[in-house]
Amino acid sequence: MADRIHLSVGEAREHAERALCGIGYDVEEARILADHMIDAALCGYEYSGMAKILNIPEHRRFKRPRQPIRVVRETEVSVLYDGGNNVGMLAMYHGARAAIAKAAAHGFSVVGVINSWMSGRSAYYVEMIANADLVGIHTASSTRSVAPFGGARPALGTNPIAFGMPSDSGPVVLDMGTSAFMGTELALRERLGQLLPEGVAIDLQGQPTRDPAAARLGALLPFGGYKGYGLGFIVQALGVLAGSGMDPDKDDGYLFVVFKPDLLIPLDQFKREVSGLVDRIKSIPRQPGVV
Repeated sequence: MADRIHLSVGEAREHAERALCGIGYDVEEARILADHMIDAALCGYEYSGMAKILNIPEHRRFKRPRQPIRVVRETEVSVLYDGGNNVGMLAMYHGARAAIAKAAAHGFSVVGVINSWMSGRSAYYVEMIANADLVGIHTASSTRSVAPFGGARPALGTNPIAFGMPSDSGPVVLDMGTSAFMGTELALRERLGQLLPEGVAIDLQGQPTRDPAAARLGALLPFGGYKGYGLGFIVQALGVLAGSGMDPDKDDGYLFVVFKPDLLIPLDQFKREVSGLVDRIKSIPRQPGVV
């Protein structure tokens, strides 16, 4: 589009880091956050790219005091972190690194993070895990913005679930929200004055709406009806397992489950077989009209 500004990766990094330092992050924190956002933009997720910098200072928890991330409970294979009210893109980065280190040392790890918010794109973390030749599952329960199936008020978060695994062709990643529309993209559409798609949100009276502002006051809907609602409920429950009940805000709970493939089969065999599965899918002829 003619009204867009195009930046190189280097230019985007310079602007992002300067903006993040300007709102209070130190140089290393700004680097971690900028890496996350630039990766999202390069993957085609505009609402999780540079635009996300605007979401951080607008968040209701941004102005609260931040503390260092600290360990609440730890074993050889597990750790629960208090995120110190830090933005989730920082807390989850450190959580993923801990999950990788413990799984590499012991074959398996479980990591929970509480007292954090806005974790960003879950694919970023499970790709880190897959690049370490590990299998990762990541769930993120979040602030109430999604109505249960048939409900007229929000009770669940957008609650993404993500998987990552290594293959001979590189990381294989699935990252999906359990809502019909993502909250960050809703915020971007509201900022840009753009309508939502049909069938993804309701207003305060429980009526369908395409107005992002009305949807923010009402609720998003689960994807896939009762099936998406059921998966979103389980992600919220796993947030409780991750310690969300210990968080003053109660809803945000982040879980990593990470393990070595060779607990079950040799790593080389696993990577080869997963690549073969990908090749099998790609070799299937397309239906008429599918490009």
